[in-house]
Amino acid sequence: MSVFKITEENFEEEVMNVDKPVLIDFYADWCGPCKMMSPIIDEIAEELGDTAKVGKCNTDENLGLAQKFNIMSIPTVMIFKSGNIEKTFVGVTDKQQIIETLK
Repeated sequence: MSVFKITEENFEEEVMNVDKPVLIDFYADWCGPCKMMSPIIDEIAEELGDTAKVGKCNTDENLGLAQKFNIMSIPTVMIFKSGNIEKTFVGVTDKQQIIETLK
């Protein structure tokens, strides 16, 4: 499964109205640790297939979402279940830790 782009316009549809866990990687193109996290997010999307949705949200392009979820440091990975934040990881995070939360 590929990683999809989360924006302020599609957030409600892609995250809140979904019946499976959703991972969102909040990042910025200029962020070094975000670049380290990006391949990990891609691997998670590949491994989980259709059991979860995996998306990336550029905080520079979607300031409203970054403010709504109080993103102070990036990368920040949030796991949503049934439209609610289940868990938040800040900084480069171990892939297995994220996958366990998504299951």
